[in-house]
Amino acid sequence: MQETPLYPSYKILLVDDEAPWLRSLGIILERSAAINNIVKCLDSRQVMEILAAGNVGVVLLDLTMPHLSGEELLPRIAEEHPDIPVIILSGMNQLETAINCMKLGAFDYFVKTDEEERLVNGVLRSIKMLELQRENLELSTQFLSDTLHCPEAFQAIVTQDPAMLAIFKYLELVTKSNQPILVTGESGVGKELFARAIHLCGTCSGPLVPVNVAGLDDTIFADTLFGHVKGAFTGANEARKGLVENASGGTLFLDEIGDLSQVSQLKLLRLLQEGEYIPLGSDRPKRLEARIVVATNQDLLARQAAGSFRKDLYYRLNIHHVCIPPLRERLGDLPLLIDHFLDEVARLLRIRKPVVSREVFPRLANYSFPGNVRELKSLLYDAVSAGKSKLLTVADFEKVLGPAGKNPVRANGGTGSAQNCFKQCTQFPTIQEAIEQLVSEALVRADNNQTLAARLLGISQPALSKRLKQRQK
Repeated sequence: MQETPLYPSYKILLVDDEAPWLRSLGIILERSAAINNIVKCLDSRQVMEILAAGNVGVVLLDLTMPHLSGEELLPRIAEEHPDIPVIILSGMNQLETAINCMKLGAFDYFVKTDEEERLVNGVLRSIKMLELQRENLELSTQFLSDTLHCPEAFQAIVTQDPAMLAIFKYLELVTKSNQPILVTGESGVGKELFARAIHLCGTCSGPLVPVNVAGLDDTIFADTLFGHVKGAFTGANEARKGLVENASGGTLFLDEIGDLSQVSQLKLLRLLQEGEYIPLGSDRPKRLEARIVVATNQDLLARQAAGSFRKDLYYRLNIHHVCIPPLRERLGDLPLLIDHFLDEVARLLRIRKPVVSREVFPRLANYSFPGNVRELKSLLYDAVSAGKSKLLTVADFEKVLGPAGKNPVRANGGTGSAQNCFKQCTQFPTIQEAIEQLVSEALVRADNNQTLAARLLGISQPALSKRLKQRQK
């Protein structure tokens, strides 16, 4: 039988001279918040020794005890262990005492007769605060280093682009946190590859469990994520674990998160806020033990403004956010990606890897790639599969790209028909000046390949050559 993992990773020290109360408090914390890494102390004189031994994160301290009272211990703990939050528990509701304890450094103050939920929430707040402090310390330490600590996690992502490498570094840092990570970007940029990299970067012992939530209605969403007990609904003949439980110790990747209904958004928000969930038909909560990574190609801010995406869920998901740049913004990666996919398709088809004509690279660099890396891969697979030659030329791609000049990428990242480039001109060029600028830009985009530049301009290569000769006179 698999042992229940300890939560949190550090100990929660309970200090009280009443054994029945300590036992009851331990049961409350474990039952309500899955907190099971607990140390109990009946003798207040042993507290400082226990703290000195290390690995205690939070102290719950009774105010009235023989030998050393909570009021005497509190300033000593605050002085010697200022990083450990102390929650005071008292049998009496005394405002003056509570204020004094807060002045002495207490994190919170509760009366023992208070509702269990308030006390548990107070402990959970202290745990979250401590985890954030530790994460910030780790992040600031690692931020000073320029090298990746787990480059193998990003091996599947082919790039040398500085913006992409900066994202790798950021993800390495934020995977130290257990907060959700939001991955956005256009369709085809490789968001699932980034989810896998996040999973590999962390210290996950469990699996990566991906699920596309688009199209799941509210009941199916809850059943898929949280599971159900036997008899929960008609046809539930046996219990079934949900994907949240299947991903325990690992990563749950929710793709197309922007398509969730409002009801399902609320269910996801509660999972993230409470850190627990209830299977359908059950009344016993289970603790979330997986990292949550979500992805979308939609503009969540725009959906939020339109009222179709919850503001509170957006801010809960946006704690750590990366936006993957489209392929047209990292065209320097084209040669690497082309070489990678040609290796891949050659192995798949068991053929010799084709050679790429020199003019192909500038031609592809002038295409907008609305489908991003996925489209480039499909384009290369199709060209190699249909081609009879061992040399790939521009002609092998024109079935998809169209004749050169029909779909060039403008400086603003749009296609050739995106806008009138002369609209913003304060000084209108003459026809001769406009032609000269067109010719110069075409040569730049074609990497000085006159054949390709001529195609971009929609003229013959001899006509371009003649114009260039006239320019030199």
